[in-house]
Amino acid sequence: MSEVADGEATGAPETAARQALMRACAEASEEELETALAGLGQLPSYRDLRAPQTGLVMLRGCIGGTGAPFNVGEATVTRAAVQLANGTIGFSYLLGRSARRARMAALVDALGQDSHEQRQRLETALVAPVAVRRAGQRARQRAETAATRVDFFTLVRGED
Repeated sequence: MSEVADGEATGAPETAARQALMRACAEASEEELETALAGLGQLPSYRDLRAPQTGLVMLRGCIGGTGAPFNVGEATVTRAAVQLANGTIGFSYLLGRSARRARMAALVDALGQDSHEQRQRLETALVAPVAVRRAGQRARQRAETAATRVDFFTLVRGED
């Protein structure tokens, strides 16, 4: 196996863990991010590589998932990048206009890459609570949708 293939095979769990952490950041509220970072204790020093910036991205869609792509509309996105004192860089791109939330998410990304211990602490303090909250929201939404369900049926009037 080549060096690149070996690196990809060993990096897959790291990539999946980082994706899960960033998914939690995307779904987390500003308060949940604050609580998770406060729970880590003393945070390392960091600096902004890219101060939070807000802009628009074009959303594209396909009819039925297979049709030709078309522009659906635009969404507001805020991005940020931070660098820890040890050189680890974290990035975030989040829907919305909250510069503070984008900076905290970038910090979470950097901390999650910094050490395995930090990532586990973030998974406990952020990923798990956000997953529980989102599962509850999805269950409530399914229940509300099910309550409005209409079953259609046809009565047979006999043979004509």
